[in-house]
Amino acid sequence: MSEMGEMQGQGRQWRDDRHRYGLVTRMLHGAMALLFAWQFLGMAVKLSQGRTPLASFFVGTHAPVGTLLLILLMIRVLWAGSNLRQRPPQGQGWQAMAARIGHGLLYLLMLVVPLLAGLRAYGSGRGLNIWGWQVLPATAEKVEWMVAPANALHGVLAWCLLGLIGGHIAMAVWHRVVLRDGVMARMFGRLR
Repeated sequence: MSEMGEMQGQGRQWRDDRHRYGLVTRMLHGAMALLFAWQFLGMAVKLSQGRTPLASFFVGTHAPVGTLLLILLMIRVLWAGSNLRQRPPQGQGWQAMAARIGHGLLYLLMLVVPLLAGLRAYGSGRGLNIWGWQVLPATAEKVEWMVAPANALHGVLAWCLLGLIGGHIAMAVWHRVVLRDGVMARMFGRLR
């Protein structure tokens, strides 16, 4: 067997195919899962402890990690588009439709939540500086129509996103434990 064939046989192909997601898709999925866990852990610490050094540490990483998540989302969407024809099929029927809707809502909220934070940062006049890079300029002028909707929706939609992530995990476990249909193996390989 050739080296490339051997790598693909072991599930290390870079691109997606009809049977499973490739290495790039799986790495993006895993990296984003870890970063979302960091974000929500940080906000849980902030809400439970108030203004403590630990909460301040997490809050200090919130905007940079959120920006990184937005960048990874864009990469993930572009990568998925380039693999669209060879990705595993979603199936037919109401369960497949529910999966499509759930994934669509996940992607929508993964986009809207950080964009609202960016709108708030720009509208506040403070701008947004990430790792020494001025992402959004500081204008020193507050624009209330930018700040108000972001203040009202960023947190609420972020918790909705967490609920969808919980549902996504629950459905993956359902497919693995109850249905035993191999859907979870598409992303993680065979679990022993």
